[in-house]
Amino acid sequence: MGDSGGNRQGTSFGSNAVGYAAHRPDYPHEAIKWTLGPVSGRQRLTVLDVGAGTGQLTSGLWASGATVIAVEPDERMRAELIRSHPDTEVHGGTAEDIPLRDGSVDAVVAGNAFHWFDQERAFPEIARVLRPGGVFAALWNDDDADVEPMSGVARILGWETATAPLERVRPHRQFAELKHAEFRHAQRCTAESLEARMGTLSPILALPDEERIALMDRIGRYLRDNPDTGKGEFDLPIVTSVTRLELRGGVAVQPPA
Repeated sequence: MGDSGGNRQGTSFGSNAVGYAAHRPDYPHEAIKWTLGPVSGRQRLTVLDVGAGTGQLTSGLWASGATVIAVEPDERMRAELIRSHPDTEVHGGTAEDIPLRDGSVDAVVAGNAFHWFDQERAFPEIARVLRPGGVFAALWNDDDADVEPMSGVARILGWETATAPLERVRPHRQFAELKHAEFRHAQRCTAESLEARMGTLSPILALPDEERIALMDRIGRYLRDNPDTGKGEFDLPIVTSVTRLELRGGVAVQPPA
């Protein structure tokens, strides 16, 4: 179950940046490996994590062996990102206004952030900062709402028919055809930690206080009363979807020494 919504929701995350850092899931190694496949043979691979949040995808990119640069518009989210990833070069900015020089990275990635992008403005900026032969990929962690406990939580939220944000990725003339892949993933949770994670979702953060508190109370009671989630830890099923595009034209080059 991912975030969706408008600009007001997009600016809401910083109000719970600490909770976001503590409770949002990471991304599976296999998904990151597939994402970077077309550029994986390059030396000194540099990846830009745009809309990096508090660094859930940043961590996996570093673990893959890449050097990571992060761009995040919310200063409260950036503060958490810097605290947890002190070796990462972090900038304020957006996908539509990337504060990097032309041809400076091998890949640009977005983890659970692409749906906030203005594609007509973002894709030319992404193409500008990519080296020849570079890739862009949008990754999305989505809770499996077909099984408990998320099927019940989805009913409470009325999100049974939510549209997968990656279905909104449109082809762009500067990039070759879209490629898609899905990976199974899981997050170890308790009723309390899952309730806390639900409280980091932008549609919930954007609610008036009284309404948000009442909704979170319903979610919490449901999780604590559910025999599968009310006692101890459990694995929350997640589907990680990836849409990848390769930059048209040119050949792969190594960055200058």
